[in-house]
Amino acid sequence: MNPTAGAPRPIRSPALRAILRNLGWLLASRGVLGVLSLFYLGFATRSLGVVDFGRFALITGAAQAITTLVGFQTWQIIVQYGVDPLQQGQNGKLARLLRCALILDIISATAGIALAAAILTFASGALGIPDALRQNTLIFAVVTLLSIRSTPLGILRLRDRFAHAALADSMTPVARFLGSLYALAFDPSIRGFLIAWGAAELATAAAYWILVARGDDLPLLRSVPAEPRRTVDENPGIVSFALSTNANATLGMSGKQIPLLLVGAMVGTSAAGAFRLSAQLAQALAKVTQLVARAAFPEVVRMAKQASPQHLGRLLPRTYLVSGLAALTIMAVVTLGGKTVLSLIGGKSYRDAYPMLLYLTAAGCLELVMISAETMLTALNRASLVFAIRTCGVAVLLGAAFVIVPEHGATGMAIAVLAGSTAVALLLGIAAARVTREAPADAA
Repeated sequence: MNPTAGAPRPIRSPALRAILRNLGWLLASRGVLGVLSLFYLGFATRSLGVVDFGRFALITGAAQAITTLVGFQTWQIIVQYGVDPLQQGQNGKLARLLRCALILDIISATAGIALAAAILTFASGALGIPDALRQNTLIFAVVTLLSIRSTPLGILRLRDRFAHAALADSMTPVARFLGSLYALAFDPSIRGFLIAWGAAELATAAAYWILVARGDDLPLLRSVPAEPRRTVDENPGIVSFALSTNANATLGMSGKQIPLLLVGAMVGTSAAGAFRLSAQLAQALAKVTQLVARAAFPEVVRMAKQASPQHLGRLLPRTYLVSGLAALTIMAVVTLGGKTVLSLIGGKSYRDAYPMLLYLTAAGCLELVMISAETMLTALNRASLVFAIRTCGVAVLLGAAFVIVPEHGATGMAIAVLAGSTAVALLLGIAAARVTREAPADAA
């Protein structure tokens, strides 16, 4: 008798190959698009100057912060709860889930517009936004919020249409590049670049919905009423999952938009411009983090429904190795060429931002290494644990910021971001190790 006959099957290489295949589609468009992002950043920084680029950065950062604050990660909800009805042919259940996700996106956008209007009415001065730009800023925020893409992203991820998702996502840098050329030629002002960035948001959202329409999901969306209460009953835990993923995304924003807004408030508009350029470059180079999460999450959800945490844990060392090598490569590239890139994009006035770029890139690399652990915890319905970890990271970031920024300015904020990311990385590693050692019965 084979003693292993009754043992659960280990996770084999096809799962990792599927993740790498998904990631390949997501990375396929990043080479040329990364170059385009350097161009449109250069157009904006050189056309606007240090002060106006700082204002532009604060405006776009505030809009992104509001979008993240009120938005739900409906793409994760769709993938997490759509796998079973898709595999079992339960079209009605899947349609109700998709429809409720879209309604949730619309409600979030409406709440965000109201919040943006309130902030611009009472706190535009604190953000460094002059009265002359208040209307343009509100229009940009409205456009950003109404450019709904999370639901179609979830549909494409659920259907394994990663090539289509990568194509739609590529519209943002392409449209920004073309829009910045228009702004450079006809309206080299904050208003002109806000129009370019807003047009890019609309183009990306349109691309997502057009690609979704090429499948059968739009008729599916219209086939049944939403029935939120029934959807909640059909998907146990969906409310807490939605709230947890929203809270995690909001806390994740603390390492991106919130530091920028704090630099603007505590140091000044010019410092915010330099910080934004450094952060933009660091995020562009470490964009792999988000791509890894999007590529891995559908596969991990499928595995989580069939395997124990121990079996999932066997995948972690491999993902740590791949992401660790990518992080080391990114860090080496930034260390060797970061100062030159800053000068080429923004001019000599931005060379002093090099230390910020190093600290922020290091923070992004830590996120890259540990994103697989966060993805696995979320897929195992441990989003509340991820939220607690992110909360600790925010506390470390804010505590370090208020200690370091008064003396070291924007560079101190970059150090604080790195401190927060270090805390999150350590806690995620510990949590993932413990969860993947649990017995299968404890995984629910």
